[in-house]
Amino acid sequence: MMANSPADILGELEEAVATCPRDRCARILSGIVQLLTGSRDRSQELLSGVVDGVLLRLTERVEASALIQLSTTLADLKVAPPETLRRLASHDNADVACPVLLGSQALSTADLAVIAASCGERHQRAIAARDCVEPDVAEALIRRGEHICLALIKNPGTQFSEAAFATLAAADQDGEIAKALVLRPGTPDLIVRKLLSTAPAKPNASAVPPAQAAVPTPPKPRCSADYANARPEIIALSRVGKLNDSTVNRFAIRGETANLFAALSVLSGAPIEIVEHVMSDDDCEGLVMACRAARLNWATTLAILSNRSGARLSFAQRERAQLIFEMLLLSTSQWAVRWGEIAASANTNDPGNRGAKMGNSR
Repeated sequence: MMANSPADILGELEEAVATCPRDRCARILSGIVQLLTGSRDRSQELLSGVVDGVLLRLTERVEASALIQLSTTLADLKVAPPETLRRLASHDNADVACPVLLGSQALSTADLAVIAASCGERHQRAIAARDCVEPDVAEALIRRGEHICLALIKNPGTQFSEAAFATLAAADQDGEIAKALVLRPGTPDLIVRKLLSTAPAKPNASAVPPAQAAVPTPPKPRCSADYANARPEIIALSRVGKLNDSTVNRFAIRGETANLFAALSVLSGAPIEIVEHVMSDDDCEGLVMACRAARLNWATTLAILSNRSGARLSFAQRERAQLIFEMLLLSTSQWAVRWGEIAASANTNDPGNRGAKMGNSR
């Protein structure tokens, strides 16, 4: 007697599955999963292909709890039944789909992009949280709306194309996406400049008459208690290595003046009076020098310059500031803000120091 072909055997098995009770289907499903997870040799890919059709039938005959367990198990396999995996990933029940969407390495980029273009919000967030989000997948998610963009930006495994960066920079409505992009390592400098140059005005800016909008105004004075309260936390961040460009950039964008001034003081070694002086000076050269002395990069320096109180930097001013930044030596900058002309100028302009000098001259 001639043996049945594999296709005949699978056909008979699928027919049997279609008529067997649900509880028995669940047991068959569990057995196939054990077979897949227990196969660690080269036949795993072949085995996945063989059982794929049967698993598809079984997924139609079992409860959601069994599907969730199947999804969780298949998500950990490097080789998994492809059609079953796609069905689970696109399942309307997010509890079923999310384990595969979040963790499966067997899902292709094309599969993820297709699912991202049509799935629900929980599905989208699972894809956005993957260890690696390919550019095509990121673009498909971005097209779904701004609600998912922040999750993508905050995931260091997301790979953005130039087109995706441009779309994100143009789509921001409330400034949160812009802030996240500026703080994200790897955002192109051109995008950072564009975002900072078009940053929304402060809440009270609309109350300023147009004729007065271009008149520079000094930063709101801070009392010594503000800096005294901020300094311990800043020093603590410095000691654990977290007082970096990202942190200082965030202080500048959020308008956390006391934290920003204290951070510049700690990083550059300059007294707080010098930091106050360069921050309020109409000429940006001293502030650029202080940022250079603090070992900050250009993107952070630009964020500080762009978020000072007063008139927004013109294109020419930004170009000049960058030229100064690139030409300055670290040692020169540190000397100038601690003991050089900037320090002397700040001390001269301080009322207390002027009074002391006058007293000494008498």
